[in-house]
Amino acid sequence: MSGTLYGIGIGPGDPDLITLKAVRILQQVDLVVFPAPEHGPSLARSIAAPHLPGRCAEFAMRIPMTAARFPPDHVYDDAARRIGAELDAGRSVAALCEGDPFFYGSFAYLFARLAGSHRVEVIPGVSSLTACAARLGTPLAARNDVLTVIPAPLADTVIARQLEDTDAAAIVKLGRHFARIRALLVREGLDSRSAYVEHATMGTERLIPLARVEAATVPYFSMILFHRRGQAWQ
Repeated sequence: MSGTLYGIGIGPGDPDLITLKAVRILQQVDLVVFPAPEHGPSLARSIAAPHLPGRCAEFAMRIPMTAARFPPDHVYDDAARRIGAELDAGRSVAALCEGDPFFYGSFAYLFARLAGSHRVEVIPGVSSLTACAARLGTPLAARNDVLTVIPAPLADTVIARQLEDTDAAAIVKLGRHFARIRALLVREGLDSRSAYVEHATMGTERLIPLARVEAATVPYFSMILFHRRGQAWQ
């Protein structure tokens, strides 16, 4: 009998935000797979570390994070072959994914390669979207609000149009795009209704007024939340 691949959402950074189901599965599987940069430790593994039993095998998917090479098909192809062989041998595998596996999650690339031929179960996790809202004390939406998730790498014209057509928005994947996004919000007169957070729930978390953020230091794990009414309850 073939094994099961579990795509495990491990939440936004605080190990206490991993679900009970995820912890139970992590302590039972034969192999834990996690994304990692080409060099250095894995953030995903560090989040899950308090819940790993220490007896199972581990496999780091070394992923180049340059935009021009993402997603790197050869990395996911190789990982899928290795995971598939483990599953065919009857072993169970947990693939860690920061946040939620199906909300901009890297696990989607493994799912696409393996779900058609193997048993796969997705364990949802606390997403960065809800974590950022909680840490900022800013409800995402209320009543019949439309909430839009906007990737920062999109063109200014696209982002401006999306903001014009929505009640609330989360602008994600800021990083090097922050200065341009802030300028757009100022230009559109939306900056006073926007809030910024980076590394939500992590030890390096920072909540900073938009105008005071140093653009050169903004990490990938940052987000701007916008609401047209200022706050959803208004």
